[in-house]
Amino acid sequence: MTPPPARSAEQRKKDTLHRLENDVDAWVATAGPDGAAPYLVPLSFVWDGTALLFATPAQSPTGRNLVATGRARLGIGPTRDVVLVDGVVRAVTPEDLPEEDAEVFAGKTGFDPRRLATPYLYFTVVPQRIQAWREENELRGRDLMREGEWLVAD
Repeated sequence: MTPPPARSAEQRKKDTLHRLENDVDAWVATAGPDGAAPYLVPLSFVWDGTALLFATPAQSPTGRNLVATGRARLGIGPTRDVVLVDGVVRAVTPEDLPEEDAEVFAGKTGFDPRRLATPYLYFTVVPQRIQAWREENELRGRDLMREGEWLVAD
């Protein structure tokens, strides 16, 4: 099987932004403060143009890891069209999340943690590094963002 031609950096950024704006789920990888017991779970998200918003039970391993370390790695899309995001995380209680943001989250994901008995936290993930590639021919130049700055102009 011959892979499709490699996309330009500009096209990869455009495709990445489309995925962030339109996809609903991501794999979220976290680890405890000691780096042990990595955890990987699928969570729904909303992208606001600068950060992703997730929700998970406050006392789940993922919730505890996010609070303890303030770091996460996200995988969005299939393995042959992946976007990887390394980001800094901030926990937000349902009471502190603006109502509009909670409504947007519930509307896009079909999930409203405010309605559950289990205490949930929301988490904002601000990307610090974004990579995107489809095939081996796109590994070179896969970094689209470093240190929170896009490497490709709009």
